[in-house]
Amino acid sequence: MLLGCIGDDFTGSSDLGNTLTRAGMRVVQYSGTPATPAAPDVEAGIVALKSRTMPVAEAVRLSLEALDWLRAQGCRQFLFKYCSTFDSTPQGNIGPVAEALADALKADRVIFCPAFPATGRTIFQGHLFVGDRLLSESGMENHPLTPMTDPDLRRWLALQAREGVGHVPAATVWQGPEAVRAALRAQDHRFVVADAIRDQDLVVLGQAVADQVLLTGGSGIALGLPGNFRAQGLLSAEGPQWRGQAGPVAALSGSCSRATRGQVARHVADGQPAMEIDPEAVMAGWTTARDAAGWALSQKGLPLVYSSADPDAVRAVQSRHGAEAVAHRLDAFFAECARLLVAGGVTRLITAGGETSGAVVEGLGVKTLEIGPEIDPGVPAIRAGETLVLALKSGNFGAEDFFAKAAERLAG
Repeated sequence: MLLGCIGDDFTGSSDLGNTLTRAGMRVVQYSGTPATPAAPDVEAGIVALKSRTMPVAEAVRLSLEALDWLRAQGCRQFLFKYCSTFDSTPQGNIGPVAEALADALKADRVIFCPAFPATGRTIFQGHLFVGDRLLSESGMENHPLTPMTDPDLRRWLALQAREGVGHVPAATVWQGPEAVRAALRAQDHRFVVADAIRDQDLVVLGQAVADQVLLTGGSGIALGLPGNFRAQGLLSAEGPQWRGQAGPVAALSGSCSRATRGQVARHVADGQPAMEIDPEAVMAGWTTARDAAGWALSQKGLPLVYSSADPDAVRAVQSRHGAEAVAHRLDAFFAECARLLVAGGVTRLITAGGETSGAVVEGLGVKTLEIGPEIDPGVPAIRAGETLVLALKSGNFGAEDFFAKAAERLAG
């Protein structure tokens, strides 16, 4: 294994796997830290954790555990992957986890770059944009667990870290890898936010940190890494192989993002079967996973079970029951629904939302995920077993017709 990656959620990890697979690396995603060694042909291993919103100390512990395993596989470089919208709170978890990894690896400079231009995430003058809007005006300010109210990544990260935060501006990145290396050496701070507004900027950053043991960012920061290994003659000449899966399909959505709500609306407008889940009914036990799975298994086409309410409705339920209690109950609901669907014969399963996808993977007991071809930017097809394929979509990703597109791509 050449590159060892630690993802703070499941959809973000598969997004990273998609980037590396497209560049020709053999990638396997692991659900949590494995108990056994990796297969010998794995070139990039991604340990997917569900650590984005857990208590800081637990997120740090699990991340260091993943690092120890990846180091034991012989990895030469490590990547801490978080969301392209830098999902976190003033307490963490991005800063504390990055500090722990940097301490363990004795890294003196660590780049932070969540940019993903293909999905509209760009960084300029240290500020994160989503399309033509600052992060704090993109809808992320309404996120139920990690509301992003400040687009200045330097300022936000400084709240979570022991030290100040430096910056490599776009003007430096445009001068090429050597200019970035010189800028990193001149920094007074260990953590450095790097601007990137084009894919080429991400390639330059990847080339610039070829000798750095640790880097952090969204999946885009990995664009230049396979080329570094290829230039050293370390990658296999054979690219990854993919085979689709026939059989029944179903979709589960727990995301409240604008993109997912638009995809749900499109699915309904196209006349496909859809069952809306009221979180209040789930909390009261009036609607169960068995009810939802039974409905989905009785439908033709692509049945969708969703709880993708608007932010005001989510806040109302949270105010009555508590945000953590609601999130825990819905995660358990979708995990059980996924188990029942697969037991009922579903072979293609689509999920929307990072927390929902993590709950589904854990609920299914899947430990090893083979990353396949891209469905939409940031979302690959995934083989989870001999007769099961998945699409794990971050809430903000995917075109409006994502559900239909994913069903077709998973079939082959």
